[in-house]
Amino acid sequence: MNGTEITFAPLVSWPVLGAVAAVAGLMVALALWRGLRGWWLRGLAALALLAALANPALQTELRDTLSDIALVVVDETASNRLSGRAEQTDAARAHLERELAALPGMETRVVTVDDAARDQGSLIAGALAEALAEIPRDRLAGSFLLSDGLAHDADTTLDLPSPLHLLQTGQPDDWDRRLIVTNAPAFAIVGEAVTLTLRVEDQGAVPSGAGGTARLFYSVDGGPQQSAMVPIGQDMEIDITLDRGGMNVLQFELEDAPNELTDRNNAAIVQMNGVRDRLRVLLVSGEPNAGQRTWRNLLKSDPAVDLVHFTILRPPDRHDGVPVNELSLIAFPTRELFIEKIDEFDLIIFDRYKRRGILPSAYFANIARYVQDGGALLVVGGPEFAGADSIWRSPLGEVFPASPTARVLDEGFRPAVTELGQRHPVTAGLEALAHSAEGWGRWFRQIEVVPDRGQILMDGIDGRPLLMLDRVEEGRMALIASDQTWLWDRGFEGGGPQLELLRRLAHWMMGEPELQEETLTATAEGQRLTITRRSLQDTVGEVIVTAPDGTETALDVTENAPGEYTAEWDAPEIGLYRLREGDMSSVVAVGPQAPREYESTIATGSRLNGPIEATRGGSIAISEGLPDLRQVREGRAAAGRGWLGVTPRNAYVTTELTTAALLPGWAWLILAAGLALGAWLREGR
Repeated sequence: MNGTEITFAPLVSWPVLGAVAAVAGLMVALALWRGLRGWWLRGLAALALLAALANPALQTELRDTLSDIALVVVDETASNRLSGRAEQTDAARAHLERELAALPGMETRVVTVDDAARDQGSLIAGALAEALAEIPRDRLAGSFLLSDGLAHDADTTLDLPSPLHLLQTGQPDDWDRRLIVTNAPAFAIVGEAVTLTLRVEDQGAVPSGAGGTARLFYSVDGGPQQSAMVPIGQDMEIDITLDRGGMNVLQFELEDAPNELTDRNNAAIVQMNGVRDRLRVLLVSGEPNAGQRTWRNLLKSDPAVDLVHFTILRPPDRHDGVPVNELSLIAFPTRELFIEKIDEFDLIIFDRYKRRGILPSAYFANIARYVQDGGALLVVGGPEFAGADSIWRSPLGEVFPASPTARVLDEGFRPAVTELGQRHPVTAGLEALAHSAEGWGRWFRQIEVVPDRGQILMDGIDGRPLLMLDRVEEGRMALIASDQTWLWDRGFEGGGPQLELLRRLAHWMMGEPELQEETLTATAEGQRLTITRRSLQDTVGEVIVTAPDGTETALDVTENAPGEYTAEWDAPEIGLYRLREGDMSSVVAVGPQAPREYESTIATGSRLNGPIEATRGGSIAISEGLPDLRQVREGRAAAGRGWLGVTPRNAYVTTELTTAALLPGWAWLILAAGLALGAWLREGR
């Protein structure tokens, strides 16, 4: 294809040429005003001179015609794979490719949109904009979207030079039911009911027999399911009580409804962190000692701890002549503390306490019952623990993990973590917190005990037990066979991790999940699962992961640290995964709580109406038939009943360019001179 046009390369600048043209125009106007008969010949002579100065040339282009481009965007996101929509999309794509191939000079380009970014939904407009950036605007004849229309970025600004069309998948009788968690707190107090707000909604062509209620099943951490009937289209509040601290996974699921589009939005997962309310601690101290202040400062510094301190400042065996009824302003409520309200305490600490006749045996027996029923007891033993008045010789001795031999060893030693202690979460990693090359600072007293049961986490002189833990029926017991922890607090010989050790001890005794000896947990970052198995055993078995669809995968775990085994795995889909190893089990949620792809599943073209109408394109439901394609001129309506249009762009590329002067300079001068002579002859007659 060739193209020819006239171009100008003036010998003077355009402003100068304009000034010359203005002068010439004035002169011709003057000749006309004076009535000269050759005024028009004068004007033609001036035009010839101006043309000579403008230097006109004939430019010829040798052009190669470029094909027009039709862009087809195929939606392969999750919502467009529901209930036969994928088949509709494939059929429409094949039809478009045939129709476009039949048009002269038409090239088809296809791009797909998947849901790799699952938490962002269908980014159809963004994919279209990226594809347009790689296509020359002067070649784009039209764009076609094969989608359900559920674009989550429909507000993206699109600058389209040609029509945009939507071929919408779906059926007119589609309907769906979904579950929405409208309000779920991120934290909840353990043991107290927390209220969540749920809503069940029906969308689309809801069948008449669907009913006004639906059955809801819910569970906590994969435990036993509970059910309730919930109204459709109304907010409903449901109370959940968390039984343990740490992260809890709540699963809600609706009973399947007949013939709905999908059941993937019938379930919702809520992750809620269980926290304890203010912890109530009862500290029972013997006579004042250096460690007593350490315990009191530690517990009082925590604003989440309510501390009740029971201490004996004047023992009954001290004879100073002061009447007993003058030793205090009020009577201390021992019965209320140790009988009536003992179950309200989360932790009881005996710090160098011995039997003095103040607490009767019935009180100690009640404390033992408190531990067996799920309470926590920590005993810090000094010389009195080895004596005849030791609380071990009371009914409380039934819950002790070790028996004192009556020997008190007064010599310097450095506490050490045992092999078992290196695997136990209470003492694991403590040795790395030493502040000097020699390790922790020394202690100078240890009570010799003979272990009866439980776990020895730290030892002292000649490997004798120093720190022991034990589970007593439903409760927990800890014994420190020394009263020298305060030396670490004072920084003697570099000190030691006294604060971290006592914090871990207290949290283990109150059942905090992160300090359990045997745990199976998992965390999700995107689609990647990190599985952690803590155990005191030397080896653990494979972790069985059950996916939302019921398929099972066996994973080998690797020991990364003493007692800590981990594995990483890419989850194939979002949802609730169940983990199992031996008698340990856990659950973890992968992906967003409510996947955006399933928030709305009923196909619609309303979200894309703006860019479609702006380009005079059209929207056609595939269920009503596939459209014919036509060529329409630019600016005309590009859609009608049963047809869609593309705009021919007539784009080309220039392969050769030739330029030739319209007349040589001397010809222009001869022409101008001839016209001027003609004007002189005419006017001279």
